[in-house]
Amino acid sequence: MKPQLLKVSPGPAYSFSVRQDKVPYINNCWHYHAEVELIHFHKGSGTQFVGDNIKRFKANDIVLVGANLPHYWRYDDVYFQEQTPTSAFSTVVHFGEHFWGEVFLNLPENLPLKMVLEKAKRGILITGQAVEQVGKLIQRILLAEGPVRIMGLMECLLVIAETQEFTLLSSMGFQGSLSELESERINAIYDYTFKHFKGKIYLEEVAGIAGLAPNSFCRYFKTKTGKTYSQFLLELRVGYACKLLIEDRYSVKHLCYESGFNNFTCFHKNFKLITGSTPQSYQKQHRLGKV
Repeated sequence: MKPQLLKVSPGPAYSFSVRQDKVPYINNCWHYHAEVELIHFHKGSGTQFVGDNIKRFKANDIVLVGANLPHYWRYDDVYFQEQTPTSAFSTVVHFGEHFWGEVFLNLPENLPLKMVLEKAKRGILITGQAVEQVGKLIQRILLAEGPVRIMGLMECLLVIAETQEFTLLSSMGFQGSLSELESERINAIYDYTFKHFKGKIYLEEVAGIAGLAPNSFCRYFKTKTGKTYSQFLLELRVGYACKLLIEDRYSVKHLCYESGFNNFTCFHKNFKLITGSTPQSYQKQHRLGKV
């Protein structure tokens, strides 16, 4: 998936941007930008890509994405249907690392801010009690004017810096910069996989999409993404299985096949390996609000 370079305009009266998106297709592609992004999902769910990390996102998730880290949130198909009762809704803050001046982050008192922005280069999913606190601060920023707006952003980042409840998303070894040819190949691979992951994918077919021989394709994908294609495909399928478990429309054995697995034992093993839970435990934890 070719990451598109997007330019974020804060507007003439502001030093950074904050907006609300109420449609599912805003920046609905793999992209990156020089600005740090802080996003709060109020409504909607789908598949989240941050660097080389793939997982489900849902309402009330808050993510901090560092400068130039490729990312995108692909909302589920239901949000694109006409006359659907479901809706997508998020608040997004974009700011340059040095919008407050080149010297500011190097002040000794601002070390926590500098460190949290360094962590954000891998993407940070905020969890636990900090979610409610950061969510309220983001809404305060949206409504604020003048210096209060900047102070609200600083307070937001300090809460994230101080919390111990967070998940770093992308791996340390992920390299976001690709040549144009490499970007087009990754774009084609991701797009093809997302369209076909529910069925059998043959290595020769996906390698052909990339214009490579199967052996060369395997080496290429591992070098550029930090994981094997098989692992990438497993994570995509398990993420979709998580969605089906939450919806609770199928039996566990049925959703195994709906997610692209053709063997229940293989599904059960890989689900636990990737999520740390059995499918049944994952579903139970979600019902109790622990996922």
